[in-house]
Amino acid sequence: MSPEQLPYNDYGAAMRRRLGGRVQKLAIDAGLSCPNRDGTIAYGGCSFCLNDAFSPAYCRETTSITKQIELGIDFHLQRRRESDIYLAYFQSGTNSHAPISRLRELYNEALSHPKISGIIIGTRPDCVDSEKLQLLSDLRQHHYVAVEYGIESINDATLQHVNRGHTYASAIDAIARTKAIGVDVGAHFILGLPNESYDDIINSVAYINNLNLNTIKFHQLQIYRNTPIALEWHHQPANFLLSTPDACELYTSLLVDIIRRLRPDTAIERFTSEAPRHLLLHSPLGGMRPDQIRNKVVSQMIENGYRQGDLL
Repeated sequence: MSPEQLPYNDYGAAMRRRLGGRVQKLAIDAGLSCPNRDGTIAYGGCSFCLNDAFSPAYCRETTSITKQIELGIDFHLQRRRESDIYLAYFQSGTNSHAPISRLRELYNEALSHPKISGIIIGTRPDCVDSEKLQLLSDLRQHHYVAVEYGIESINDATLQHVNRGHTYASAIDAIARTKAIGVDVGAHFILGLPNESYDDIINSVAYINNLNLNTIKFHQLQIYRNTPIALEWHHQPANFLLSTPDACELYTSLLVDIIRRLRPDTAIERFTSEAPRHLLLHSPLGGMRPDQIRNKVVSQMIENGYRQGDLL
């Protein structure tokens, strides 16, 4: 099935229409910290976070950005992922959490690579200001620029519980200001955070729709070893929606119900997150791969005649 035939707005197809070719994101580790770890906001970070779980093997802060790009291109070519357009994805850490001079240097190094057509900045909604947005606006004049905000939940009680360090109101504000300068905006949401029920998550989609996002990523809550949330999961498993034996089927149904309520113009980039198994204490998906979950979602939607946004 081609991406255009899928029952949801596929990110790859949307980016192909947007930029005129097959797009591949290359993960970059710029060595930037997180304000929720270095004391700017707090120490310790989010209770679910393990930064080592998020980056490909070629993506290491000890390697220059230029070298990471070259290794990334080779990594994907070896896996027969040929692309027309490469985007440098500043993924690890909080990639607007640095002085403006340092950010300009980092972004320009990536954009100076002859095979890079644009950048995507992964950051937090409380780490943008007018000066940083102006930098992105300037870069946008000659390159593709997008920002991905880690929001994780619309519920302030949940954000406080997992020590996120920002409110949902700050996400609304950051997205609106970023959209105002003409930069594409994506957001990440984690499904299965403590004390959020199935209905809580479904009801959050109406709020997500109001953000007017270009792209969205959904991640299942994975419990990483040696994180604060691992203790909570061990002692209070009832707090977690996806801690039951049927968690994989429940997660698939949850995704379908979300997609049917999600505005059709928001492109879905992913349904799951991945991590090295040795770092995981628990995953609701068991041993299922991301492509298998995606196929289950697609099959369920096609069999029932569902489409993205058909319940709006």
